[in-house]
Amino acid sequence: MNLPKIAYLTGEYPRASDTFIQREVACLRALGHEVLTCSIRRTGPEHLVGPEQRSEQAGTFHVLEALKDARRALRAHGRWLRDPGRYFRALALAWRTAPRGLRGRVYQLIYFAEAGVLADELARQGIDHLHNHIAKASCTVAMLAGALSGIRYSFTIHGPDIFFEPHHWRIDEKAARASFVACISDFARAQLMCFAAPAHWDRFAVVHCAVSPARYGAGARDGTRLLFVGRLAGVKGVPVLLEALAGLTAACPDLRLTLIGDGPERAALEQHAQALGVAERTAFLGYRSQAEVTEALRSTDIFVLPSFAEGVPVVLMEAMAAEVTVVTTRIAGVPELVRDGESGLLVAPGDAAALRDALLRVLGDADLRRRMGQMGRARVATDYDSETEAAWLSELFRAAAAGRKPPGKRPVRAAP
Repeated sequence: MNLPKIAYLTGEYPRASDTFIQREVACLRALGHEVLTCSIRRTGPEHLVGPEQRSEQAGTFHVLEALKDARRALRAHGRWLRDPGRYFRALALAWRTAPRGLRGRVYQLIYFAEAGVLADELARQGIDHLHNHIAKASCTVAMLAGALSGIRYSFTIHGPDIFFEPHHWRIDEKAARASFVACISDFARAQLMCFAAPAHWDRFAVVHCAVSPARYGAGARDGTRLLFVGRLAGVKGVPVLLEALAGLTAACPDLRLTLIGDGPERAALEQHAQALGVAERTAFLGYRSQAEVTEALRSTDIFVLPSFAEGVPVVLMEAMAAEVTVVTTRIAGVPELVRDGESGLLVAPGDAAALRDALLRVLGDADLRRRMGQMGRARVATDYDSETEAAWLSELFRAAAAGRKPPGKRPVRAAP
């Protein structure tokens, strides 16, 4: 059968922190799908950290920019008004699912306006299926675009923040109308099941965010280097990591920490490192390209992610694929990826002493680091390989195009 032509929609595409979406798109294209990338807003230059991002942005349809063209917006909505019954049912859906208050109503009408423009572009491009990542505002636009045009849609639900305000974002209605929902973990699927009607649960599949293990390889390591990669925001728990580092000064005088990423708390974290007396042991590098992150993983000993809330962090998969020992927190879907004591160590979130002790344990045992690194790579290769996950996602798109439900929650694969 002909493969369905797909559009991908996010709030901002491409972003330096969402390289897994770019990989997913690339793998679907390699399988033969035509994929149109769409973004509500144009990403800023800080996210164009490599040639991959610049190339993807150049080929992306930007919804807000199209909406600002008044003639284009009027033509788009005029197109859908040719079927007034469908148009006003979609408008009623927008009104019914709007967040509470005047502000919520206003924003919902903006999303409806965006949906009309997006749906027009999808129809002009001959798109068969619309898929959304991050089930917030852009998913509202996707749902309304589907209601206007009749184009099937689906979405990937990540967490954790979407589950902080599930009623605000009406994930129940979005799930009810979607051909399927790709949940990044069993944990995310269970969370969605808390808010969606049981009649829809059989359309909730587990599709992992993933990496290409062949891209990563182990390098020279000497037990003195820690690496953190992520946004410098409160949810990532970096102050806890800095406190743990301060507690390792006496035992590991040569230990160094590199932080790749940027965010609203960078200046405060640099000051915190200074106050703890570890500023000379830390290097804040800002955003780096995929190639630079890969190289950093080759030369680090331990990857540390002390987050308070996560989905299943792709950067953990990257570290494990590079055979780097990972030390992270026991939250959400992380234990589905990292098996404590086998492919890494898990600690309680927010506990600097526990994080310090876990780091001390692996820093002092090169054989343990090697075994965990090997187990970690095997774990990723089995269940978090981008080509394998894209093939499963392609199967879901093909089932949706044929009007079928997903052929199960997830394919059964052999354990490593």
